[in-house]
Amino acid sequence: MVTHQHRHAPGTLGERFAVLDPATGEAFEEAHDQQPDELDAVVGRAHEAWRSWRDDRVARATALLAAADAVAAAGADIAPLLTREQGKPLAESYAEIARTAARLRYFAELAPGPQPITDGRPVRSEIRWRPLGPVAAIVPWNFPLQLASAKFAPALAAGNTMVLKPSPFTPLATQLLGSVISAALPEDVLTIVTGHEPLGARLASHPGIRHVTFTGSIPTGRAVAQGAAASLGRVTLELGGNDAAILLEDVDVERIADRLFWAAFRNCGQVCMAVKRVYAPARLYSDVVEALAQRARAVVVGAGLDPGTQLGPVNNVPQLTRVERYTAQALADGARAVAGGHRLDRPGYFYAPTILADVPPDSPVVTEEQFGPVLPVLPYGSLDEAVEAANDTGFGLGGSVWGTDLDRAEAVADRLECGTAWINHHAELSLAQPFAGIKESGVGVAGGIWGIHGNLRPFVVHRPEEA
Repeated sequence: MVTHQHRHAPGTLGERFAVLDPATGEAFEEAHDQQPDELDAVVGRAHEAWRSWRDDRVARATALLAAADAVAAAGADIAPLLTREQGKPLAESYAEIARTAARLRYFAELAPGPQPITDGRPVRSEIRWRPLGPVAAIVPWNFPLQLASAKFAPALAAGNTMVLKPSPFTPLATQLLGSVISAALPEDVLTIVTGHEPLGARLASHPGIRHVTFTGSIPTGRAVAQGAAASLGRVTLELGGNDAAILLEDVDVERIADRLFWAAFRNCGQVCMAVKRVYAPARLYSDVVEALAQRARAVVVGAGLDPGTQLGPVNNVPQLTRVERYTAQALADGARAVAGGHRLDRPGYFYAPTILADVPPDSPVVTEEQFGPVLPVLPYGSLDEAVEAANDTGFGLGGSVWGTDLDRAEAVADRLECGTAWINHHAELSLAQPFAGIKESGVGVAGGIWGIHGNLRPFVVHRPEEA
């Protein structure tokens, strides 16, 4: 059995905060409430660990592969804890752990070696990629482990050390994951700190941190960037999305309905790159609405630890309140809840899977990121109208086009203003691909070799051919 112990346990036993189970709304555990003034010591130890961690690329790869094996072996300990604090079905927690282990394996040996520069001069020039130093990651509550690993795997593989802060809504599984990984790494290479604000703000602005990678809201992302600017630290920001799915006239509604539904409702809709809006041709509008509504009515909603559960609760009260507010506003503006539209009458933070029809296009549930189990479906008259509506947003994370003529669908996808476009599916990513948003959806690039380079700086050596 894996324990929650850390090799460094700062703070006092009195500095604790409650962690709630979203399936009951009740506290089931406590986490350490790290004090911001303790960060100096934490970052200092990360800097000391970096001095040796950065030097041996082969040793780093070996350690990260061992860490991946340890994560995979600890799944039975970590998954129930993740489900308990986050709410997602247990199978999805196991999948998140598997992706964490896979990401560690993928990045373990990806760090680039020296790169020669050939420019015709009688000088031998070479780029030698160097790590930045201690880096920080601030992670949200929807995919605590997956998003943490998307940050620490490339950072550690590149030769940096990391201080990682999970959301106070989901600190426990990340803390346990950190213990599992740290047992395979030198001390202080990866440190998990848990607590409430201003802990994250202090971490982002700490002068000893050379790169801050953050996933969360636009306002907090701006604050993180401002904090990092004080020490000219590098930032990578993934700030959410309002992804549109455009259905073409030739789409086979029944064939794509399951994929489209789960592209919107996986993890109870709490996915940055989930489908948040559907645009359907007027001729097929009623069919699309009803196909999605049928699935919303049939899905099994319950506690994530229950074997039959397909959809868990909303993670926390502020997010549940947001979902309720956006839905109520849409209904007040004339929208129809063809399925759901209300909170479920049971303990916990459960909201009925909701399909909204006849939604005014300027309703907040359309223009903002609802981040919950609510999906507005809007009709369009012309394809140009649909593309314009899809692009008429401050977000630019992802989008998708659905139809049987793949060439035509790809041509439409090419018109979308976003970082990633899918055809006949949505929100599927490869470890090897870049992941980045445009507009207010983010700054910087994660994923693949781009994620490694975001954690490195070029150091160039020029040497003449002869003395």
